[in-house]
Amino acid sequence: METVILAVVIALVVILAAGGLVIGSRRKKRQPPAAPPSAPPKITAPPAEPHVGEEAEAPPEESRRTIEEVVLPGPATAPDAVEEVQVPPLPQIELPEPSAGRLVRLRSRLSRSQNSLGKGLLTLLSRERLDEETWEEIEDTLITADVGVTPTQELVERLRTRVRVLGTRTPQELRTLLREELITLVDPTLDRTLHTESHEESPSVVLVVGVNGTGKTTTTGKLARVLVADGRSVVLGAADTFRAAAADQLQTWGERVGARTVRGPEGGDPASIAFDAVKEGISEGADTVLIDTAGRLHTKTGLMDELGKVKRVVEKHGPVDEVLLVLDATTGQNGLVQARVFAEVVDITGIVLTKLDGTAKGGIVIAVQRELGVPVKLVGLGEGADDLAPFEPDAFVDALIGD
Repeated sequence: METVILAVVIALVVILAAGGLVIGSRRKKRQPPAAPPSAPPKITAPPAEPHVGEEAEAPPEESRRTIEEVVLPGPATAPDAVEEVQVPPLPQIELPEPSAGRLVRLRSRLSRSQNSLGKGLLTLLSRERLDEETWEEIEDTLITADVGVTPTQELVERLRTRVRVLGTRTPQELRTLLREELITLVDPTLDRTLHTESHEESPSVVLVVGVNGTGKTTTTGKLARVLVADGRSVVLGAADTFRAAAADQLQTWGERVGARTVRGPEGGDPASIAFDAVKEGISEGADTVLIDTAGRLHTKTGLMDELGKVKRVVEKHGPVDEVLLVLDATTGQNGLVQARVFAEVVDITGIVLTKLDGTAKGGIVIAVQRELGVPVKLVGLGEGADDLAPFEPDAFVDALIGD
């Protein structure tokens, strides 16, 4: 029995010894070949393992800053800085001079070309003997100045009577006499007020009409300046759609005084644009809407009918308070023909005489008022932005006859 146990033990020892030899041989085979002596092996440090628990190191203390102390990089130093877009400056809004007394300030421009009428009359009236020939010369002088035949005959008749009654005729007396009679002809009793105050629910509406070439669009822009100077808020309607530059021109005038311009496509419906302009004026709570209509040749019946349509469409919002007819004073009696045709289409409420500082004859003021039965409300006395002035009979006559 003991012999058997001993044999088993010996067998186990032999088996274990053989297994060790096999394992050792395998380990020898897996070892990498030795590097050549000329190139020493590279030693690579093992990657650092994170420490956890008690072995973890405490993070280094950092100084903390408040949000106020943090300085943000400027746009120039930012890595992705966007190039700054240059925004064009808004047009500077101008403050026009007050319209009150403007004609007096512009009197010199009027008198330079007009006082020949007054001086001519004073020279004739100062003659030692006022015979029929002299009175005929006085009539010719007045007619040449575009006063008109009927007003001229009335003036001469009154002058003859007063000179005969007066007896003596000193220069100062003659000047006073002529001044009084001319002021009577100009008629200071006419209402020259521009009705531009807003109504309870809608703005005042002003239509500006006239033939081509009278300076109608420019006059509309200058009138906007007059109203802004007098404290009105204004909306402009560019209803002259047949002339490409008209809307641009009017918008430029409006931008100078901060007035909005309502415009449409070139060749669009003028009545529609006028309607939209009044609608915009109601929305903005504006005091006045100025509508620049297309310059119409008075011989074009269809265009004149269209002007009547513009007025009717605008009246759907409310009344049209003013219809201002722009006349070129240098056209003289021909302007009266234009005035008559326009008066048949729309009810003209006032006249604007432009270019009265040039070669125009001052008597046209008297003639056009007699022809239409409506007053001259504004006169243009130059190319400047503020050269449109409310008409004042006394200042006008004083400029005519000089000092």
